[in-house]
Amino acid sequence: MSPAAHGTVHEFDHLPESWETFAHVPRRPIGVAVLSTLIAAGGMLAIVGAAFFLISHYMGWATPTGVLPAPLDFAGVLGGAFGAMITLVVGGVGLGVATSLWRQEVWALWTVTVFAFAGVAYLFLTGSFTVLFALLVLLVVYMLTVRRYFY
Repeated sequence: MSPAAHGTVHEFDHLPESWETFAHVPRRPIGVAVLSTLIAAGGMLAIVGAAFFLISHYMGWATPTGVLPAPLDFAGVLGGAFGAMITLVVGGVGLGVATSLWRQEVWALWTVTVFAFAGVAYLFLTGSFTVLFALLVLLVVYMLTVRRYFY
């Protein structure tokens, strides 16, 4: 039997939209990517500087004198080997926060926001209204703005 035999023929202008079952993965804002990269670079610098200091401190016979360039010799300022170990841990925590920030995890968002806010509060209470103060305020505002991208 043809449709015309029943007296009604249905014609459509277009097909309905297809339904896709893709999970929505939020995109990473460019500022979060840059911040994560900078935190990771700082963490790596801290780890490398502390490791070089510890190697030269405990295995001085194996390293030539003056092996540390000036920017990497900050671990010794904190009190020798103990300061270098603290710097090593801080660098590892920095790498962990940077990795989690890159993966858009909520705890990393709030960790960066709280530390930036603490820096703003400290600079405000000491009266140091500098470029760093302005950058930290912008960072707090930016992190609160992009929080919807984190899950």
